[in-house]
Amino acid sequence: MQDWMRDVARAIIESKRQFRARIKDLPARYDALTRDVQAQVEEVRAAAAHGGAVPTLAFARLAAGDVTEAERALIRRRGCVVIRDVFDDSLMADWDAQIGEYIARNDYLALARTKAGMDRYFSTLSSGTPQIFALYWSRPQVWARQHENMARAKAFLNGLWDKQGADAAVFDPDRDLTYADRLRRREPGDQSFGLSPHVDGGSVERWCDPGFQRVYEPVYFGDPLAYDPFRALGRTETHEIPSPAVCSAFRTFQGWTAMTPQGPGDGTLNLVPIANAMAWILLRALQDDVAEDDLCGAQPGRALSVDPRWHALLTPAQVSIPHMQPGDTVWWHTDVCHCVEDLHKGRGYSNVMYIGAAPWCEKNARYAERQAQAFLRGGSAPDFAAEDYEVGFQGRATLEDLSESGARQMGLRPWPT
Repeated sequence: MQDWMRDVARAIIESKRQFRARIKDLPARYDALTRDVQAQVEEVRAAAAHGGAVPTLAFARLAAGDVTEAERALIRRRGCVVIRDVFDDSLMADWDAQIGEYIARNDYLALARTKAGMDRYFSTLSSGTPQIFALYWSRPQVWARQHENMARAKAFLNGLWDKQGADAAVFDPDRDLTYADRLRRREPGDQSFGLSPHVDGGSVERWCDPGFQRVYEPVYFGDPLAYDPFRALGRTETHEIPSPAVCSAFRTFQGWTAMTPQGPGDGTLNLVPIANAMAWILLRALQDDVAEDDLCGAQPGRALSVDPRWHALLTPAQVSIPHMQPGDTVWWHTDVCHCVEDLHKGRGYSNVMYIGAAPWCEKNARYAERQAQAFLRGGSAPDFAAEDYEVGFQGRATLEDLSESGARQMGLRPWPT
């Protein structure tokens, strides 16, 4: 474990002391970023009024290489995109039904209600019915992750990152490794799964860990307005506090795939589509109105909260994703603030498979080794609570369900040289 993790409170105080001593122009730097983010907030609000705050792209155009530089630039600026029709509606309906049968056959709901120590990070489960299902290895999940269309979508997203100079060696955009995640099957009327605004992938680490400090060095010591969230340097050298609430792999984008129709009001995803907002969040915690041992409420081993008390500037830019159809996917940069609506007001289930983009790099290759062992025995993926529901499940995916590319993505077969 990194030394700074042993005493987080002391690490926070020391990190803030060092930053304030080294950043001679902190007030001016913070003011410049505040003006920049405020301008982007207004852009997002104006775009939202016309239904266009979150960029959208047809998969067919992506597959044909028909994406303009202006479109790519907008995705980078907003840090998110909806890619439509990655899968056919009929295929998603079939997969959704198969997952439902898998859940019922193995009596998952009864297990989830009674098993001690179940992961409650994403939901208090106050209704007694899970909305997040700690399942990783149903056949449809495995098939979706290894599908050729998903690989193309991920390669496109990975390719949005800077590939010049030293950044080019950080990861391989054309080789994406599986990052197994869970399912959301949110029933109409559910009020137990609302998620407040947050950023995944680390909290206090973003100020205290040397790897993260390298990622954000331009924010502190360069031109903060020139900070590029899509530069890869340092991203694979970060050390996250081990926790079922923290992703220890490097994801260029988080994402999910819709299995049912859903949209605003259906208990779905909201985003703050400002890719460089993290730069402002970092400097916000260094301001004089924040206590020496506080980082605007950041808690170790949890997601990074984006709290209206400290981050009210961002609140007006929170927007819902557009209406989604089965087979559509939504993706957001690993630093983008997101949340989930408190109430599902719709009439049908709001079902998704969480599938992100985790390109090949040494960090992800090490994670894949541990994940492959979990897959082989049916255990929970390494980043999540070790509930291991699927060890004895009937009908879970096995080696026979992996395609050749799927086996590579799982780290179970070498990539061609």
